[in-house]
Amino acid sequence: MNNTIQGEIPLEFGRLHRLETLLLSYNSLVGKIPANLSYCSRLTVLFLGNNKLVGSIPFEFVSLYRLKQLALPMNNLTGGIPPFLGNLTSLEVVSLDGNPFGGNIPDSLGQLKELKTLAIGGNNLSGTIPPSIYNLSFLVIFSVSENQMHGSLPPSLGLYFRNLKLFQMNENFFSGSIAISLSNASKLEYVEIASNSFFGKLSVNFGGMKNLSDLILEHNNLGSGESDEMGFMNSLANCSKLQVLSLGGNQFRGALPHSIANLSSQLQILVLGTNQLYGSIPSGIGNLVNLYSLGIDENQFTGSIPKEMGKLLNLQGLDFGGNHFLGEIPSTLGNLSSLYEIFLSDNNLSGVIPSSLGNLERLAFLEMFANELSGTIPEDIFNISSLSVSLNLAENHFVGSISPRIGNLKALRSFDVSNNDLSGEIPVELGLCSSLEEIYLGGNFFYGFIPSFFRASRVSLNLAKNHFVGSIPPRIGNLKALRSFDVSNNDLSGQIPGELGLCSSLEEIYLAGNFFYGFIPSFFRASRGCNRLCGGIHELQLPKCTEHESSSQKISQRLKIIISTASAFLGLVMVSFFIFYWHKRRRGPSRQPSRLLTRKTLPRISYKSLLKATDGFSSTQLIGVGSFGSVYKGVFDEDGTVVAIKVINLQRQGASQSFKAECKALKNIRHRNLVKELLGTRQTKLRLLGSLNIFCQWLIKEKLLKPTV
Repeated sequence: MNNTIQGEIPLEFGRLHRLETLLLSYNSLVGKIPANLSYCSRLTVLFLGNNKLVGSIPFEFVSLYRLKQLALPMNNLTGGIPPFLGNLTSLEVVSLDGNPFGGNIPDSLGQLKELKTLAIGGNNLSGTIPPSIYNLSFLVIFSVSENQMHGSLPPSLGLYFRNLKLFQMNENFFSGSIAISLSNASKLEYVEIASNSFFGKLSVNFGGMKNLSDLILEHNNLGSGESDEMGFMNSLANCSKLQVLSLGGNQFRGALPHSIANLSSQLQILVLGTNQLYGSIPSGIGNLVNLYSLGIDENQFTGSIPKEMGKLLNLQGLDFGGNHFLGEIPSTLGNLSSLYEIFLSDNNLSGVIPSSLGNLERLAFLEMFANELSGTIPEDIFNISSLSVSLNLAENHFVGSISPRIGNLKALRSFDVSNNDLSGEIPVELGLCSSLEEIYLGGNFFYGFIPSFFRASRVSLNLAKNHFVGSIPPRIGNLKALRSFDVSNNDLSGQIPGELGLCSSLEEIYLAGNFFYGFIPSFFRASRGCNRLCGGIHELQLPKCTEHESSSQKISQRLKIIISTASAFLGLVMVSFFIFYWHKRRRGPSRQPSRLLTRKTLPRISYKSLLKATDGFSSTQLIGVGSFGSVYKGVFDEDGTVVAIKVINLQRQGASQSFKAECKALKNIRHRNLVKELLGTRQTKLRLLGSLNIFCQWLIKEKLLKPTV
């Protein structure tokens, strides 16, 4: 075995009439199994596993009546499990797992009274387990995992299989309850029936299974809905060799019994996640000193995280996410020097991150998002150079700035501190994180310019809802792998750089809530999907936006582009005009009604005219920028009329209220150089708005309005 032999099995083997054992496993053999091996009438052991053999098991093997061990696993054999195997009554081992046989389990296999191993997992089998199989009382290993089988287990299962040590039927479609009689299979060492549809209360008494090492029941529907059904764990305290206990992904309900402290000291894996467990974690969990993986996520646990967790010095994985834990993170977690991953997200934890976590020199995952944590992010966290996968502290209440020490995390791939109260500028040292693919800084109070040091490996860059100013750096075009770019709701200005079109992987771009101006870069109309930009404005040459009935249809679009109203080209443009007339003489009061222009006589102004009047919304025509929009000076060529054009950013909270307040103020102002209305526009595109504060400053500067008014 394991000689790296290639080619087909030589036909000459069939001439070895005295051959008793043929071991050719773990090679690179191809082709079919030679039928003439049946001439080896004395053959008792035939091992051909872990090769690349094809075809079916030759029918001629029916004559190998002395065969005791047949092992053909991990090939590409097809044609079903042959029923004639039931005639080879000397068989003790049938190992066929990992072949795409298909079909059903032959009922004839129940005739193999000497059979000790039946391994037929991963054979693409369907149907049910024939009742005759339960007559194989000498079975030690029974595996039907990773098939498409269904049906239920007989109530007397444990009485049939008293010699069973390995019972494996995971990843099928079995259902029903787990037989209480399984308690009688006292020799069981390995039980795996995960990923099925078993349901009901687990009433098996495991106390008699002294040699039980692995109990894997995850991903079923086990649980009765009773208020406390975890009592079966008391019997597990007698399983002194237990190493793996996995009950996650079920519907178990109740509190963890204090007997968890009495589980085997050899226990290495404890998985209880995604159930309906509640109450606090018994402090006795600190007795399980050999645990290296502990998962109790997605339950309803409350109370604090026990400080006794600091005794689990071998722990590598800790997942307490998705519960209702309160209080502070115990500093004793810093003692767990073997930790590779910590997941404490989606709880109600408060206080600061203990600086002792900086001692975890093997940590690759640190996720604490969606809690009530506060204070500054400890600099010690940025000294954990092993952080290579994820640092996620989003949705908390952290303050302060990002430490320049973040540059130490050169292997980090995902950094998320979004939706906190962080401030300051982005440290240039972030550019030293050469492996970063995802950066999420949105929803904070960062300010300054968008840095241009981001590397080409970036996949997602989210800087939304901050106070960044300036323009988008043209070097953004170097991010060839960038798929999502979000700088919405900042104070950015300038033109949208055409270099964004060089981001060949770009799928999502969000620019809403800024002060961009200028022409739409041509890449927005590129054939790779940007033609889905819409707005319904004819002058922008954009198609009308259509309503989709379902959100899933919206999400399915390859490119989701949201451009702000503030860009003046991609959103709803709100325009307000103030016309100023110079009069050589001041007119006296008139008894005639004011000649305010009505809607019917108001001229219609095209977007093209606005564009020309402002020289393409040029920065030289920019009068000022306020909290809710920008004001441009415009001059119409036809008559030299001077106008002010205000672009309202409706993405800004309070913009609508501010507009109403300005209109109200304008309505009450009386001045010979101000008229209330001059022109109207198409309701679908433009609305007549008032603008006062910024424009009045410009009027005073240009001596068109006296400050005393």
